[in-house]
Amino acid sequence: MRYDRSMRRGFGVDVGGSGIKGAPVDLDTGALLAERVRSPTPQPATPGAVARVVGEVIGPYDGVVGMTLPAVVQGGVARTAANIDPSWVGTDVAGLVHQVTGRRAVVVNDADAAGVAEARYGAARDVDGLVLVLTLGTGIGSALLVDGRLVPNSELGHLQLDGHLAEHRASDAARKRDDLSWEEFAERVSRYVRHVDLLLHPRRVVLGGGVSKKSAKWLHLLDVEVEVVPAGLLNEAGIVGAALLAEG
Repeated sequence: MRYDRSMRRGFGVDVGGSGIKGAPVDLDTGALLAERVRSPTPQPATPGAVARVVGEVIGPYDGVVGMTLPAVVQGGVARTAANIDPSWVGTDVAGLVHQVTGRRAVVVNDADAAGVAEARYGAARDVDGLVLVLTLGTGIGSALLVDGRLVPNSELGHLQLDGHLAEHRASDAARKRDDLSWEEFAERVSRYVRHVDLLLHPRRVVLGGGVSKKSAKWLHLLDVEVEVVPAGLLNEAGIVGAALLAEG
C-alpha cells in the first residue's frame, strides 16, 4: 500500500492472552490503513516467544512501534502479568522488542491504549469528567480518563466480584467458559459495572474488547444507572491507541 506523505501514520501491536494483532494506523482519523495481521499468542506466552511473534506481525514497518501488554507497564518495564507468562514481571519490554525485532517500541497497558484511542476518536471523545473504559476479553482491562487525560494502570478487572476476581466472572472468556446466555452474561457485567460505579461514579462507561462486536445482543440487557455505551473502535482500540501513544 502507498501512503500520502502528509499523512500522520503509526503502527500498533496489541498483545492479548489469545492473539497478537497489529496494523498501520492513520493517526488523523484512527482508521486502520491495512487489514490487521493476527497471530495466536504462543503458549507459554514467555517474553522471548511473544517478542518473536510481534516481529512477525510488524513485518517490514521500520518506524517506532506502539505495543500493548496485559500488564502494568511503567517506563517500558512490565510490573505485573495478566493472562501471559509470569516471567514478564520485571522485563524491560521495550528493550526486549528492540533486541528481537530491531524496532524501537513504546509499550503500554492494553486497556490504557484502548482508553486513549476512545478518548481521541471514539466513545469517550469530548466527554468531561471521569470516563471508565472497560475491555472485556480474555480478562477485564480498565482505563480511567479524566477530561480526556489518562490515569494509567488502574487494573480494575482485579476487583472482587462474588468472591472471585471480576475478570474471572464477567470477562468474555468467563462467558465462554461457563457457557452463559447473553442474559446471564449481562447480569454478571451489570453487577460488576454497578460495583465500579459505586466506587468511582464515572460520567460514562465505555465497553470494549472482543465481546464489544456483539454488543447488540446484550448491552440493552444491562441493569445499571450509569450511562454505558459500546466502544467506538470496538476491538481495534488497542492497536489504534498503541500507535497513537508511540507518536509521543
